[in-house]
Amino acid sequence: MEHDATDLAPTDDLDEIERRLRMPLSEAMLTQRAVRRVRPDPVAPAVVRRLIELALEAPTGSNGQNWEFVVVTDRATKARLQAQYRRAWAVYGGLGERVRGDDPQTARILRSVRWQVEHFTEIPVLVVACLRGGSKLPYLPSPAVAASSHYGSIYPSVQNLLLAARAVGLGASLITLPLWSVTMARRILGLPLTVEPCCIVPLGWPVGRYGTKPRRPVDEVIHHERYGTAATGD
Repeated sequence: MEHDATDLAPTDDLDEIERRLRMPLSEAMLTQRAVRRVRPDPVAPAVVRRLIELALEAPTGSNGQNWEFVVVTDRATKARLQAQYRRAWAVYGGLGERVRGDDPQTARILRSVRWQVEHFTEIPVLVVACLRGGSKLPYLPSPAVAASSHYGSIYPSVQNLLLAARAVGLGASLITLPLWSVTMARRILGLPLTVEPCCIVPLGWPVGRYGTKPRRPVDEVIHHERYGTAATGD
């Protein structure tokens, strides 16, 4: 199932956006992929606002609704985040190339990320997804499940945002490397200590195609009752 990006041309017509949002959920899920190469063409603020409205329909822990979204379009702000991205990528990108750079699929992904790093200021919109509340208690010992519960209040909304972006024809991906220094990210974005930046979703009209992705067969990842026991039945 392949969809040429030109089938969903850039638009700021909200009626057309609503029509696209009626894409079957299964189609959006099957063809959603990380789209990092995007055009510099602007994305209308009303379109971004609509995507975030849909992101807010996701569940949060105890219905806390403690998300915050910082929408960045200013080139100077993007340049400051790009500097952080480059520093982190210099470490992690080189590691990825040494460990799995000979794998064709990994090599393609690394090239795509490298493009995003170098063209970060040209991406029209960066949506920084944050959590308000600072419930991680970083200076106190806490079980691992505490972190899981904490971030469980932001990532469902980010997936809503990604699926909505796919439906309307926007390229999007979920990245964290520009936030490698939370202190610097807070300074760049003017965030108080009570608001934690968790990830960034770059948005833009895509270059290339949507389509299915290589995935492991479902029977390889399902375990019956205990890990390592193959699932039974249909």
